[in-house]
This record gives sequence, C-alpha cells and structure tokens, in this order.
Amino acid sequence: MLRSLFVDFNSYFASVEQQLSPALRGRPVGVVPVMADTSCCIAASYEAKALGIGTGTGVAEARRLCPDIAIVLADHAKYVEMHHRAVAVVDTLAPVRQVLSIDEMECELTGRWQQRERAVGLAERIKAEVVAQLGECMRTSVGIAPNTLLAKLASNMQKPDGLTVIEAHELPQRLYGLKPKAINGIGSRMVQRLERCGIHTMEQLYAAPRELLRTAWGGVAGAEMYDKLRGQWYGPRETVAQSLGHSHVLPPDLRNPAGAFAVLNRLTQKAAMRLRKQNVYATSMSVHVRCRHGYGGNRRLMGDDRAAHVGETQDTAFLLHTLDTLWHSGLHLLRQPVSVGVQLHGLIEAGQHTGDLFGFDEEAANAVVAGTAPSVSGSLSARVAPAKDRRKLMAAIDTLNGKHGKNTVYFASAQAGLDHAPMRIAFNRIPDLESER
Repeated sequence: MLRSLFVDFNSYFASVEQQLSPALRGRPVGVVPVMADTSCCIAASYEAKALGIGTGTGVAEARRLCPDIAIVLADHAKYVEMHHRAVAVVDTLAPVRQVLSIDEMECELTGRWQQRERAVGLAERIKAEVVAQLGECMRTSVGIAPNTLLAKLASNMQKPDGLTVIEAHELPQRLYGLKPKAINGIGSRMVQRLERCGIHTMEQLYAAPRELLRTAWGGVAGAEMYDKLRGQWYGPRETVAQSLGHSHVLPPDLRNPAGAFAVLNRLTQKAAMRLRKQNVYATSMSVHVRCRHGYGGNRRLMGDDRAAHVGETQDTAFLLHTLDTLWHSGLHLLRQPVSVGVQLHGLIEAGQHTGDLFGFDEEAANAVVAGTAPSVSGSLSARVAPAKDRRKLMAAIDTLNGKHGKNTVYFASAQAGLDHAPMRIAFNRIPDLESER
C-alpha cells in the first residue's frame, strides 16, 4: 500500500538563487558560506554538478573546473522564505505531514490516493503547481512508497525533476542498486559498524536478521530499520531538542584570535536569545575552534574544545562570562582559526526549571574551569544578583531587538563580529526569521 509521498527540492540553495536572479539561470552556480578562495561550496547547481562540482568542493577547485562559475554568497533568509512558500503550495494539494529539512517534506496518502494511478497523478500536480507558483527553477523529485524511508529513497533515484514509485511487491529488488549509505542516518561510522557485522551491500542489509541489525545499531533502531526496509508504516517520532547552538566559518579578515573571539561573542548572544525564545534553560556550554595547520598541500584543520557546566541558565551576560573563561583556558593561544562554534547542552523546559533556593542568581557566577586539556569540564556557582532583575533586563533587550532590529542593543564584546555569523540552516532545523532578524 502506498502511503508516503516525499517531495525533495533539487539543488535547493542554488535553485533559489537561480530563480531569484535570472542572470544565473542555465549557468554553473556555487553557493558558499563566505566569500573566500579557501571556502567551499555548500550547494551547487546541476550545471555545476555536471562539471564535477558539488557540496564540499573548494572555491579554488571549482574555479579550476569551471572558470566561468558564478560564486554566490549564501543568503539563508531567502531560502527560509522560499521554504515556507513551498510548504504552503504543497499543503494546498496534499496535507504536509512533516517537514524533514529545508528542502524536504512528506505527505501521507490516505483512502483512494493510495492507489498508484491517483498517487502519481497527485505527484504530477504538486510538481506542476510548485513550478507555477514558485518559478521554473524550483524543480522537485518526488518519491512514492509504503513509508517515509522508502519514499525518500525513491525520490533520490531520479534527479533532477524525477518521479519514482516503489511498491511493496517490488521489494527488496528495487533497493539492490543502492548502497547502504543511501539511507538517511547511515553515515561513515555506521557503515563501519555494518561492515564489522559483515554487511557491505544493500542486499546483505536487507537479508540480515533483525537481531543482527539490533547489534549493528546498538538497540531498537536496528529492529526499526528491519521493519522500515520491508515497507512497514511508521509515524514521525517526536523528539525533544537536547542542545542548540551556532557555528561560523570565519572570513579572512577575522582569522585571528581577536576576530574569532568577537564572533564567538556574537554566536553566544544569538544562542542565549534562542533559549529565551524557546523558553528553555541550558545546563552546560561548549566552545570549539577549528584551526588550519601545516603548509602547502599538508594543510589540514585541527580542532580544540572547551566545556563547562552552567547550572540552569538563559542569561546572556552569564554565558558571555563563561565564554570568556573558556576562551582564556587555552583557546586564546590558537593561531589561524578558520571556524568557531558555541553549543548549549542539556536543555530544560521552563516548567522543569528550578530557581535558586536563596533567591540569588546562579547566572551571575564566576566560572571555575578545571584543567587545561583540549576537553575541559568545569562547574559554575554564584551568589550575586537577584535573578528576577536579570530576567527583566534580558526580556527588555529581546523586546528592543525584536521591535527595532537585532543589533539595536547588544553586548559590546561582539562589536567586531557584529556583521558576521549570519543566519545558518541546519539539516533538520528551519531558522525562525523573526528571531534572526
């Protein structure tokens, strides 16, 4: 029974750029996070892919392969806006059951729409309506199958602008031309675990007993994969975010300790604002810096990380103080930083937040970071300012920035990085435009 219709937008970032800029249509296009020859493409148009340029291709290599390639700076706000328009278009024809990423969504087929002819007709209408409403460059590949996993695999079988159906009676033979890593969630590490279990091909994966897959996945996920490959229907799993954060590839003029620290300050302020927007508290914080080492062809990226416990907080000033402590525990000695990131972990919903017993604010603490090794854990404690007053201050800052623009009020430590660390789209998170702007 066909129950899932999966819509995948082709070369999404590059297609949006081509749709909004007619001069880019029909040309090789590479989308980059920062304008620098040392940067790499985070998306490529199909014209560029035909020349061997894809996600991860360095700008210098892309220009060597295609001197006329158009290198475009990513504008994530445009991609989010187009995403919302796309969801609205699809939803008018078939209710969108779940959005899986910025360029992927799934509709559940019910009743007579589960018949192959009707399902294919619906898919063709969706593809045509998307082009009519969003533009000629916004092509999609649609997969139809008994469940989400199989429908996603089907959508990848014919690109661009494809439409593929996998029915239950065609299993498992329709999958044998694929590699296990074609399945979402099977990355390089999972491939290694499967290989240790004697699984190298899709045919071997399908034939593997349920218990062997449980061993490979280390739990119930393996048994679920066994059922999904056989077309068993399943619904979206509710997940609770355990962390949030931001990272940024530094532009050339900020690839120094002072520039990296300024951008980290900017990232920390954005992350703290998101805590309050989502009404959650963080219990720990980590900071990472990636640096370029070596010379010539031996140059490579190496990283360093620091972490600390922070009680339960959503206070920007306290998190900036923690950042300062972590930075000066050794990160400030690094040279040639290329990218930086801040992550807030152990998120707790406001209803589960426990305030300080004595009415003081644990968020105004001095950080006590133990050790100087690459991975540092620490603890924070405080008895300084009334928590209620600090929360009012943070709420006032958020209100002013929401009304007059994101940089109306900010902590001065982020001054040098104020125009950097723009909106970024994670694989499974659509940024909130209101907060980002």
